[in-house]
Amino acid sequence: MDTFQNILVRAHSGLRYVVLALILAAIVNAIIKKKSGTYSNGDRKLNLFAMISVHVQLLIGLVLYAISDKVNFAELFSSTVNRFYGVEHIFGMLLAVVLVTIAHAKSKKMEDANKKHRIIMLGYLFALIIIFATIPWPFRDLGGKWF
Repeated sequence: MDTFQNILVRAHSGLRYVVLALILAAIVNAIIKKKSGTYSNGDRKLNLFAMISVHVQLLIGLVLYAISDKVNFAELFSSTVNRFYGVEHIFGMLLAVVLVTIAHAKSKKMEDANKKHRIIMLGYLFALIIIFATIPWPFRDLGGKWF
């Protein structure tokens, strides 16, 4: 693995924790503030930072998808690792990015603070579940590392 690819893999692997923390923080914030009836500038920024981190992770992931030796289209379904990285990981993560983006966009258009928090809570929660399911955790024997 060359230096550039190694840097991207480490960045992508490490940034996952920032993404998970921000999405989880946005979900917890939405749950706590849902009943308050207020939606502050801090709430908006937290939701925005969570969405931005997901998009940055996506961009790094797309570059890795194009250059990684773990994505082998010639042998896509010949092994679990090739199938995971070539199909499952990319589509799961794309779906999660779409959910986060839609939830954020819909919340911006809503007037009611309770509905804003509810759409963030649901959209980000479903995205978080998909993200957890499609991360190549080390215990899954897919060549993933903790960092």
